[in-house]
Amino acid sequence: MRLYLAVFALLAAVHCEELFNGDQVLRIHAESESHIHALKELEEDVESGLDFWTHGFSTERPVDIRVPNSSLHAVKDFLKKNNIPFTVMINNVQELLDKEKAEMVSNAKMERSTKSFNFAAYHDLETLYSFMDTLVASHPNLITKVRIGNSYENRPMYALKFSTGGVSRPAIWVDAGIHSREWVTQASAVWIANKIASDYGVDPSVTSLLGQMDIYLMIVTNPDGYVFTHTNNRMWRKTRSVNSGSSCRGTDPNRNWDAGFGGPGASKDPCSESYHGPFANSEVEVKNVVDLIRGHSNFKSFISMHSYSQLLMYPYGYTCTDIPEKSELHSVGTAAIKELTSLYNTRYQVGSICKIIYQASGGSIDWTYNIGIKYSFAFELRDTGYYGFLLPANQIIPTAEETWLGLKYIMEYVRNHPY
Repeated sequence: MRLYLAVFALLAAVHCEELFNGDQVLRIHAESESHIHALKELEEDVESGLDFWTHGFSTERPVDIRVPNSSLHAVKDFLKKNNIPFTVMINNVQELLDKEKAEMVSNAKMERSTKSFNFAAYHDLETLYSFMDTLVASHPNLITKVRIGNSYENRPMYALKFSTGGVSRPAIWVDAGIHSREWVTQASAVWIANKIASDYGVDPSVTSLLGQMDIYLMIVTNPDGYVFTHTNNRMWRKTRSVNSGSSCRGTDPNRNWDAGFGGPGASKDPCSESYHGPFANSEVEVKNVVDLIRGHSNFKSFISMHSYSQLLMYPYGYTCTDIPEKSELHSVGTAAIKELTSLYNTRYQVGSICKIIYQASGGSIDWTYNIGIKYSFAFELRDTGYYGFLLPANQIIPTAEETWLGLKYIMEYVRNHPY
């Protein structure tokens, strides 16, 4: 009977999971204002089910869109009719998903038999939380697990605090996975957590840094969305909150901060992937972080990890006006990327959010910058669109290794430039 129930549960899980058979990711190149106008029309057509993997329309940068199989013919006809160039980046999204899932099943079996955590694999929330407990238990004098609150669906939200003691010391915040489908960010954050723990007392740079500052690392900033990507819809980006008067759930948690809230680059449509929510900090996941940052009041740097596009960005997103410290932050970012690139020659671009990708309101690093955390940065990790959000697991460790070099540079700079 127990075996029957287990099989039944597995079948039920498979049955409710959304499939993407025949869906393609198109890379679209706007070459004129008329192209941009036509693409905005396409974006407003919610019925077509288009999933924008990258946002913002300009002649400077292409946009990647996952097009459901049922809309492929109509969308391609629309693009051809408007003479808008496009290429197929991913021919069948489901094929990549099937491969990803097979690797996860194989990895889970291996981990059960060896009882060791595989950093070169994607994991569900329960496994990540279990790893955090193991890491804390292994380094009790360095790491504590801080519960900053619960998610909308009442899951605990944890940040790992790396500290060698002291009260209200200057601190650096790093988060990952605010957009739940960006799996390489959570996976990189796990590797980085282990790296910081392992290097303390061994690497003079890390030892010195933690001698003066604390590091808060939030591996899963959107736990409800992350669980949903594992159980129902791998492409889920938002939170899982219920939207009053709409059948569409969730808010984009990186359009929900109190920085230019509700402005350009955020949508008022609850069915949009970039829906800003009913009001700033409406999402408890965002409010929990806001409350911790405000309550601590001594954060010197705030760094958020996203994917994909290979960018290192600083404020602003909600306006294209330069921040007063633009030259310093650009210089810090450029030097950090030089370190990152030194390992595998992965190429990044550096710039303000508004100028390097698109105008986007309600973002986390704009809010932190505005409340006085000068060294606010956002990484967009690998790749540049060949796999997009479905980066193969064999790229996790290389991504984490190079990202750590960039992160470490920023952390060292912040330590050496107190303000």
